[in-house]
Amino acid sequence: MQRIGIYGGTFNPPHLGHLRAAAYGVKALELTRLLMIPSCVSPHKQHLPEGSATARQRLEMLKIALKDEEKIRVSDLELNRGGESYTWETVQQLKKIYPMAELILFMGTDMFLSFDSWKKPEVIMENASIGVFYRGLPGEMENIVAQKIRLESQGAKVYLIHNPLTVISSTDLRRLLVFQCADSFLPEGVGDYIRENHLYGTGRSYRQLPMEELEKTVVGLLKPSRVAHVLGCRDTARQLAEIWGADPVDAARAGLLHDITKALDGPLQLTLCQGYGTMLDAFSQENPKTLHALTGSLVAERIFGENPAVVRAIRSHTTGMPHMNTLDKIIYVADYMEPNRDFPGVEELRHLAVTDLDGALRRGLEMTISVLQQEGKTVSPESAQTLAWLNEQK
Repeated sequence: MQRIGIYGGTFNPPHLGHLRAAAYGVKALELTRLLMIPSCVSPHKQHLPEGSATARQRLEMLKIALKDEEKIRVSDLELNRGGESYTWETVQQLKKIYPMAELILFMGTDMFLSFDSWKKPEVIMENASIGVFYRGLPGEMENIVAQKIRLESQGAKVYLIHNPLTVISSTDLRRLLVFQCADSFLPEGVGDYIRENHLYGTGRSYRQLPMEELEKTVVGLLKPSRVAHVLGCRDTARQLAEIWGADPVDAARAGLLHDITKALDGPLQLTLCQGYGTMLDAFSQENPKTLHALTGSLVAERIFGENPAVVRAIRSHTTGMPHMNTLDKIIYVADYMEPNRDFPGVEELRHLAVTDLDGALRRGLEMTISVLQQEGKTVSPESAQTLAWLNEQK
């Protein structure tokens, strides 16, 4: 019996994570072939990010990515059908094309665990088996196995496929495309296609954007949960600059850009540093989650063309640095106590911010160091050095 894999998605854009998972699935389940099917309009993603590829462009990129694959083919089935792409319709249509084959629908863990919320899941289970890619993360297997048992009790056939390969979301990949360091995650030829067609913002200059346009661009690169904080930091930094005699425009721009790379996880922070040819000290290599200040400053300089004062303030906003100037201190303090922050001691920081800027900086460093020590985490040498420098000035 033939075994035909079905791997659908927006593929916006297709990347090595998609391809390696597909190849792994082919091998693990000994498939006759696997069909990668870009959606026409995804019911869950009807409004794609600005600068996204069209459905036909996503199809073309998949064809480029898979040009050397023997068992993996691109299907335009959902594009030709048009409208919203529902999996139950796709599976039903493919069953008519391959009536004697076992169809295996591939999906990731999150989609598998939410399978009950799909449209007509019973039709899918009637016509296809389910192949689940899982990473083996702590606490993951209990939920996966429970869902497998539950669905199999309803007549489904479920294959669990351990996939330890490249993990990156298309959302993060689009961020890396703007930051100009995405090529290591793209199949050969796909990066060139993206740049030639000016997709995902690659044909645009971000240097010295007017404030309104800068805000729109930054918000599009942040996680939604971080937007209020960044806008609060921008407004607070501008207010503090007016009090302490720094440039309000520089303060606002640094406030907007200070978390520009915060959405990237630790490994992707390291990828960005590698892509920019930046050497890291031992602490940074061992604690990549602290790198967003460094990578944010690199992006602010190289992609957004910000001036040295803004770049320096972003660089020091997390750990501080000895010999901080007024703008540096303002961004550090504004990040710590903008209006959306809520923790014991924040009101003290807000009072100090408008009465004793050095005192606010010192208190922020002391609080950070204390928390890290209580949690048994390593304190950044820069934070300790900055606090020592401040105490010397006092």
